[in-house]
Amino acid sequence: MDTTSFLGQLTQQMILSAPLFSLIALGYCLGRFAGWPESASSVFNRFCFTVALPCMLFKVMSKFWQSPPVDVRLLIAYFGSCLVIYVVGRVVAKSLFRLDAISGSVFGLGGIFSNNVMLGTPFAVILLGQQSLPSVALVLVFNSLILWTLVTVSVEWAQSGSFSVKGIGKTLLNVLRNPLIIGIFTGFAWSMTGHPLPKFVDGPVSMLGQIAAPLTLVTLGMSLSHYKIRQGLRESAAICLMKLVLMPGLIWAAALMLGLPQLESQVVVLLGSMAVGVNVYMMAQKFKVLQGATATSMLISTILSTVTTPVLMILMSRFYA
Repeated sequence: MDTTSFLGQLTQQMILSAPLFSLIALGYCLGRFAGWPESASSVFNRFCFTVALPCMLFKVMSKFWQSPPVDVRLLIAYFGSCLVIYVVGRVVAKSLFRLDAISGSVFGLGGIFSNNVMLGTPFAVILLGQQSLPSVALVLVFNSLILWTLVTVSVEWAQSGSFSVKGIGKTLLNVLRNPLIIGIFTGFAWSMTGHPLPKFVDGPVSMLGQIAAPLTLVTLGMSLSHYKIRQGLRESAAICLMKLVLMPGLIWAAALMLGLPQLESQVVVLLGSMAVGVNVYMMAQKFKVLQGATATSMLISTILSTVTTPVLMILMSRFYA
């Protein structure tokens, strides 16, 4: 690979993604230096997750009938890789860091749970185009259900030596109540009619959808400003290695073995290469384990992904050229 050409492509990719990280930086500065309270980021977070992002996904899925069929092999490539990396994470947590089963479950989750809503979706639009969104939506539909179920089973097993149908049912119910999932499902239901949205619905939904990406990025920056790098640097370094290198690398290998087309392959690798999601920190808080390490891994992986994700997209573009 010609070094000059590669650096030129990397520069171009980083220029394309620069507005995304400029918005994150803006949010970070608002929270860190401008005195915006944590309650403000909580309000913006709630608005993004319950209104703006569901509207954007509803709009995308309402036109699903016009899109080419999405290859379900991308689910096998993505979530099959998640399962493998999770097992690797559990082994590393136990053998290298001597973590207990609950801490190991959170550690393993850090290696597979991407920030696909606030970071992955805008990234996909910028680097891969609007045509990537149906594939992104398909991953989002199953992401919380599969990964939360995996960790719920793991934690329940660690706590009681078994897992309950009640616990899995509760996880499923929470997923179905998720506004993002509701937006995707209702949009898909409308698409089955084979008609465009009425103008009185399409207008406000489109306007809200257009602010979703920039607002979520500013909100992400505000959220990150409240976390401090304090402890667990060794654990967070291992989480970042799994999340930013092993996870997307394994997904790409799985996509190749399954013969997944280029666009779908790039979508799942891009989503797999995203920074550690805030859900991991929420799980750490819930069980009062690895809170410092998960917060640190969120910050570090967000910074590092500004380079690692564009590099992966360049390598994939050259491979499929």
